[in-house]
Amino acid sequence: MSQAEDTLPGTSSVAHAGMLPPRLDELSPQNLYDKCLALAGNLWWSWHPEVTNLFRELDPIRWRQLDHNPIALLAEFTPERLEARAAELVLYSRINQAYRRMKEYLAAENTWSTVHAGVLGSKPVVYFSAEFGIHESVPIYSGGLGVLAGDHVKSASGLGIPLIAVGLFYTQGYFRQHLDIDGYQHEEYQPTRVDLLPIEPARGTDGESIMVQVDTREGPLFAKVWKLSVGRCSLYLLDSNVEENSPEDRPLTSRLYGGDTRTRIRQEIILGIGGVKAIRAMGIVPGVYHLNEGHSAFATLEAVRGRMDRDGYPFDEAMRRVARQTVFTTHTPVPAGHDRFDNALMEEHLGPMRDALGLSHDDLMALGRVEPHNHKEPFCMTVLGLKLSRRANAVSALHGHVSRRMWVNLWPGREEEEVPIGHITNGVHVPSWLSWQMLQLYDRLFPANWFRQMGGPEVWQKIHECDPGELWETHYALKNLLLQFVRRRLARQCRRRGECDDAVEQARNVLDPNILTIGFARRFATYKRADLMLSDLDRLHDLISDPDRPIQIIYSGKAHPADEPGKALIRKIANLRHDARFAGRLVFVEDYDINVARHLVQGVDVWLNNPRRPLEASGTSGQKVVLNGGLNCSILDGWWAEAFDGRNGFAIGRGETHFDDEITDSRDGEALFKTLTEEVIPLFYERDADGLPRRWIKMMMNSIASLAWRFSAHRMVMDYARAGYVPAAGGVSSDMASR
Repeated sequence: MSQAEDTLPGTSSVAHAGMLPPRLDELSPQNLYDKCLALAGNLWWSWHPEVTNLFRELDPIRWRQLDHNPIALLAEFTPERLEARAAELVLYSRINQAYRRMKEYLAAENTWSTVHAGVLGSKPVVYFSAEFGIHESVPIYSGGLGVLAGDHVKSASGLGIPLIAVGLFYTQGYFRQHLDIDGYQHEEYQPTRVDLLPIEPARGTDGESIMVQVDTREGPLFAKVWKLSVGRCSLYLLDSNVEENSPEDRPLTSRLYGGDTRTRIRQEIILGIGGVKAIRAMGIVPGVYHLNEGHSAFATLEAVRGRMDRDGYPFDEAMRRVARQTVFTTHTPVPAGHDRFDNALMEEHLGPMRDALGLSHDDLMALGRVEPHNHKEPFCMTVLGLKLSRRANAVSALHGHVSRRMWVNLWPGREEEEVPIGHITNGVHVPSWLSWQMLQLYDRLFPANWFRQMGGPEVWQKIHECDPGELWETHYALKNLLLQFVRRRLARQCRRRGECDDAVEQARNVLDPNILTIGFARRFATYKRADLMLSDLDRLHDLISDPDRPIQIIYSGKAHPADEPGKALIRKIANLRHDARFAGRLVFVEDYDINVARHLVQGVDVWLNNPRRPLEASGTSGQKVVLNGGLNCSILDGWWAEAFDGRNGFAIGRGETHFDDEITDSRDGEALFKTLTEEVIPLFYERDADGLPRRWIKMMMNSIASLAWRFSAHRMVMDYARAGYVPAAGGVSSDMASR
């Protein structure tokens, strides 16, 4: 892979070393301001720390208060004030260099895709997802699915893959989380200001802004379309908040995963049917439809209708042709997690579509049923996605087994092993999650332009040549930054709740950088068992209070607003701060988002993951920890089931489950304590004469060398291109052709 894939910071100065300084007339206040606006207008900046640092240095306090939103920050500057600040900090050349780098990146033609996936140049991929987690300043995501989608788009950009992303514009996003004095979660929805986002109206082939119409039996739904630039890729978002809609329908897309089943189906016809119509209005002819989970599966029906109208094919032939172009990714290993709609909802919302397709109601319902003639079975979006795609995948090897078993009845007469659902294991976008400090270390250690090979194993093996002391000091610095962040957040939480000055002061002094620090942060669904370590509080207290080898734990995460058991878990954990046995050593950080996640994955010693196997389809948070030198301690589920080799982290149990969940939980709880007491804690506190935990550091190196490339989003997207996109577009990748 010699082609440029991405441009990580810290590695590009050589490329610009021969450039002349900018001319003085290029540095007028307005010119400087316009360049900063251009940088802020493409989310490329969000995975380039040297650009992020530019914005931060303009006003560090406001940068933090504005959720790291450069457009909101620049709105507080005039061109003259920006020029004065740039002069004071000597930022002229850095701003110009960042601007040139972005322009060169966007104009690059020699990419991985041009060599390995050339057919996509004229047949782009359209990637549908209900949420996209690009950066915390663009709040259109809730958690793992959205962050994965965001990483997918960013890596597609880095690889040069022609990919157009389609989602919904949530004007209130997902909720902001606040805990009251009793630890109970409260949700706050805040309107998103469009003028403070890097967003613009999408334009059709006529140059006018796009408005799509989706017909239902009760009348049409309308949505305008917004455009965001994510590196070389475009993200289009459909927004129902338009005058053409009724007052009932205007807020349809306002909240992510809010409302009842009727709201959900209306959101999903806007996403799927409206999304395809929006792409068509822009004159884009997709070579591939990629459905990231079943929420967008109605897109296939609109694609079929388009082939029937445009090319005159009957339904069956149009369906076959669209299915050949469609890649479907399933993420949910729990039957209850798949969207299902009853007959009445389907007829109300898809009736006009089935008329256009020439289908009876039973024929339409059969497309979403495992048993086509079972009139009591509701319509399942995942079933539609599987039936109208020829390439389907789960998101880890274990999840592939679970999915084939779950959906085997869709292919009568086939054995489970023959079910055509493969797997492509999730990965994370390295530049987005790699800390600046670790990047600097890698730049010194790895070959020049190593970032061009981040999806392959060779470059990462250089970590074994790192000085152990340097790696440990880098990690220790990141850990201190994490603890400073946690203390600030906890103090702010106390002030918001009106707690006394003593409580605020105590929050400012929690945690100790010399103590083994465990992180647990994710969605608080009950199957993720956030309280597994709390199954024996006396035993946990013994670990936390050990005078020689103590531990401390940082929790964070949100429960869905309707998930009362999940909220109860949060309350149980958060209220331990009132227990003197755990005060200052077990904390809960509110309002988990990309920013909180970034601090946690970059600074913890150990990342804890203990779901009830096999309910974690993949998981990616632990993959982010790997990049920054942290170690995983996890149940052998999802990605860890194929990642753990005995030398690169810690396993909880042996991957076995009992038919009775209570027995499974009891076994896993015991296994967790055993792993901590017999493996994790002794290894961390084993020090040599220089105070270095050399065997721990060796495990850090093993983790980076064996996992960083395998679980990168670049590797993931290359897998999608080779196994999915190129064949779906009718081509053969160069990798396949050489075999």
